[in-house]
Amino acid sequence: MLALAIVAVWGTNFVVIKISLASFPPFVFAALRYIFAFLPAAFLLPRPKISWVNLCVYGVAVGVGQFGILYFAIDGNISPGLASLVIQTQVFFTIGFAMLFAKERLKLYQTIAVAVAITGLSIIAAHTDATTTALGLALVVFSGFSWGVANTASRRAGAINMLAYVVWASLYAIPPLVFMAVIFEGGWAVIGQSFINAPIGAWLGVLWQSWGNTLFGYGAWAWLLSKHPAAVVAPAPLLVPIFGMGASAYFLGEPLPPWKIEAAGLVITGLMVNLFWPNIRNRLAK
Repeated sequence: MLALAIVAVWGTNFVVIKISLASFPPFVFAALRYIFAFLPAAFLLPRPKISWVNLCVYGVAVGVGQFGILYFAIDGNISPGLASLVIQTQVFFTIGFAMLFAKERLKLYQTIAVAVAITGLSIIAAHTDATTTALGLALVVFSGFSWGVANTASRRAGAINMLAYVVWASLYAIPPLVFMAVIFEGGWAVIGQSFINAPIGAWLGVLWQSWGNTLFGYGAWAWLLSKHPAAVVAPAPLLVPIFGMGASAYFLGEPLPPWKIEAAGLVITGLMVNLFWPNIRNRLAK
């Protein structure tokens, strides 16, 4: 049930991102997300007893690499529904990092799962247009890679308070995001104007990103990863594209042509093979 609640928040979150990006530039929006994730929670949760290097890797990977880049991609380079699908490449990056650093072995069914999912991504790549560009696709794949890095860092954190871990890691995401906002998004004057012009709904979107998505979603997700093998936990967000594409179609009117359904079916099938095949094989063997 915890995993289902997490993926429901993550899936519908792509609609919130798209709406809020109408008021805030991408890196400004990401910086605000992590400022409010860090404060005021840092006054309530002591810094976890873990190296600053691990906190920094997690914070920069998830804050800059995953969400900073994801926001930039959704802001005109890819539709929210497709972004919710493509970012699930994190599953395979997470497994790859587990093989590299934890010596977990890639099994045949996982290889098949990767091949099926890549076929789905290839369909998306073949249908790039004004709403989904090749750049947008590449950026979201990079976001998935960064999510895999963050997953690996959180698994290596060990038995600590994972909510405190996410809160204090958020601190390390703020400086690079602010720097990128100042350099690439028009400087302090433009940033200040976006604060003045943003409606209350955009600020509520920031708080939802900070508290609902970051503190609840990623705090609970990091806890799950610390308790279970990567190959078991990482595929849990396979429902994210269903929530994401459904919410994007319902609230934003994103079209769902046959090729999107086919691509989603292949990617989700690959994720499901990776998640469920061991249990199916064990039942067949009985």
